[in-house]
Amino acid sequence: MAEVDTWSTARPAADGMVSYSEKLSEVDRHCSDDEDALIESEINGNWTPQEKALHEARLKAKAKRRLRKSSSRNSTSESISESGEMGGVDPNSPKGKVPTNDRKSRMGKGRGLPKKGGAGGKGVWGAAGMVYEVEEPDIRDPNYDESAQGDTVYATVVPVIDEKELEKMVNPIVQEYFEHGDTKEVELLLKELNLGPHKYEFSSLAVSLSLEGKASHRELTSRLLSDLSNKMMSQSEMARAFDKMLKELPDLILDTPDAPQMLGQFIARAIADHVLPMSFLDCYKGKVDCEHARVALDRATVLLSMKREVVRLDNVWGVGGGLRPVKHLIKEMNLLLKEYLISGDVAEAERCLRDLEVPHFHHELVYEAVVMVLEASGDNAGQMMIKPLQSFWKSGLVTIDQMNRGFQRVYDELPEISLDVPHAHTIMEGFVDLCYQESIITKQLRDACPSRGRKRFVSEGDGGVIKN
Repeated sequence: MAEVDTWSTARPAADGMVSYSEKLSEVDRHCSDDEDALIESEINGNWTPQEKALHEARLKAKAKRRLRKSSSRNSTSESISESGEMGGVDPNSPKGKVPTNDRKSRMGKGRGLPKKGGAGGKGVWGAAGMVYEVEEPDIRDPNYDESAQGDTVYATVVPVIDEKELEKMVNPIVQEYFEHGDTKEVELLLKELNLGPHKYEFSSLAVSLSLEGKASHRELTSRLLSDLSNKMMSQSEMARAFDKMLKELPDLILDTPDAPQMLGQFIARAIADHVLPMSFLDCYKGKVDCEHARVALDRATVLLSMKREVVRLDNVWGVGGGLRPVKHLIKEMNLLLKEYLISGDVAEAERCLRDLEVPHFHHELVYEAVVMVLEASGDNAGQMMIKPLQSFWKSGLVTIDQMNRGFQRVYDELPEISLDVPHAHTIMEGFVDLCYQESIITKQLRDACPSRGRKRFVSEGDGGVIKN
């Protein structure tokens, strides 16, 4: 009973009004009467176990109420002392009591300031004076409605090709271009790729691949650079590509010993085609330390210094390839044979024939060689023409099909040739026999040579009677 009395302490009322503690004391007083009865019954030994457990539960509940009440008083007094608005007012009085609808924490934790700055609570849309702007819909919002956002535009996004993958993507395009020679198809393929900042490297890769190929490949590469210039690549990007090639010459020369001279021809052709600016060579004067780069720049300077080559260096890679006109190839083969008849250099004739790169058109060379023998004034032409044909046959440069086709064309046109060369049949028979002896043609091709029948008369006064 003494313990219960110490917890039920009451404070005097202020200003003649009943305080909150007095109300609690009245409730405790009613409870104490019941407890007195229970205590008397305990003294008399009449407490049942249920009554004893009930008594202990009441004591614990009363201790919790006292502890909660004291903590609420401490937090209220701290908040009032910090704000300084209710200084000197008793927090237990009705004036100092915190309203129940206030947005301050009443859990006994924190400084007692409004939750969320006064912007929280039911039915509250932010703090006072806050202006909300129109927010763009977030595509990650679960309630995002794509159809409600208006017209949707779908675009294909092509990622930028990495520098390591660039060579794998460009090599097939360039190799295929060497087969078909269509620059427009290459342009369409490049538009589908997102080269990004590595666009200039396409030109350097194409030039490096052509250095390892034929002269016709280098001619096609020069045409490709000319067609792509100012369409997909600017002069500055082309200059950057050739600058990279000049720096890589020490590595390129390991696979292609003539790389400096070839690169110089590429630079001269590019300047003549307006792929590179005219001032490209001036930027390197006195600034080049690499010996191979100086050789390339000197080669380009020499080619551009020629009067006729400044306009357009069409023949810088020679004349060759199946893309050349047929009349042009025939003219080149005629010049080749005429130069051989003058110089007698079989190796030079063979080199010029290889540079033409038209193995499917070698039958024209055989045809022109035989016709030159028929039209020649002396027997020396036949003896000289045997040597290149024999060399071409043994080296495999002219195949058996091309050789047979060239002789067969002469056989078919021999009647027309006889109109200009009356002894064409006789010369042809002698040249064919000589070729057969040198194993240039087969016996079947020798036997197929046409021969004109000889008409032998009895005498001049027989009146045209033919002798049997």
